[in-house]
Amino acid sequence: MPAVQQITSRDNPLLQRLRKLAADPGAYRKLGELWLEGDHLCSACLTRGVEVPTAVIADTAWTGPEGCALREDTQADHLTALASRAGRVVVVPEGLWKSFTGLESPARLGFVLKHEAVQAVQPGLPTVILDRLQDAGNVGTILRAASALGARQVVALKGTAALWSPKVLRAAMGAHWGLHLVENAALNDLDALEVPLLATSSHADHSLPQAPLPDPCAWVLGHEGQGIAPELMRRCDMTVSIPQPGGEESLNVAMAASICLYESLRRR
Repeated sequence: MPAVQQITSRDNPLLQRLRKLAADPGAYRKLGELWLEGDHLCSACLTRGVEVPTAVIADTAWTGPEGCALREDTQADHLTALASRAGRVVVVPEGLWKSFTGLESPARLGFVLKHEAVQAVQPGLPTVILDRLQDAGNVGTILRAASALGARQVVALKGTAALWSPKVLRAAMGAHWGLHLVENAALNDLDALEVPLLATSSHADHSLPQAPLPDPCAWVLGHEGQGIAPELMRRCDMTVSIPQPGGEESLNVAMAASICLYESLRRR
């Protein structure tokens, strides 16, 4: 059983940091910590073999030594089991939990992890390049698709939503730990990829089903409204179009990413 600490003051330094991490999408860069909230995300983190220094759990969910939760509460037993795999457990009153949660309904469990930024792009990997994507849900969904469909690296160019923000973490549901992630990359950093760059376009060289897709490659995904920046598009070795016989003008960027990644996987 890990060491257990009880916190009752909202001014505790740990809870102050959690409020910052929940409220500010980029706070993890300043604090060097991540805040994962909810049993699904915490379970995914543990499944990936991530070391968890600290678990934070509500007193209504803690069934460990001197726990406050009812013993017949099976959900509390589940949350306690997850928390007990951390190096230490911090128990807080559920009423206090509401002061730092990033969710409408408090999840009663969260993990605090160390975060160290990855700077170097790795060559030769199936990659996704994010060019100034703004929506955290889109970014998280793309990370999840990338991990599921065989990409091994995601490179986020400057201006893209923070990859490790709480909203992106929740949308990706553990995919972060299956990928090599690079943030705040510049265009010149892409030279290190050493794989062809592919982009989708309505004025494309090929239709995706017939396109001679290289493998490995890097799929380039652009801003939700503005698309791929012209200087980045000029770096692309091939453009492809996604057939849309239903007549829609365009696809959501996360949906387009999933289609392209699946086609690369199918060819592979």
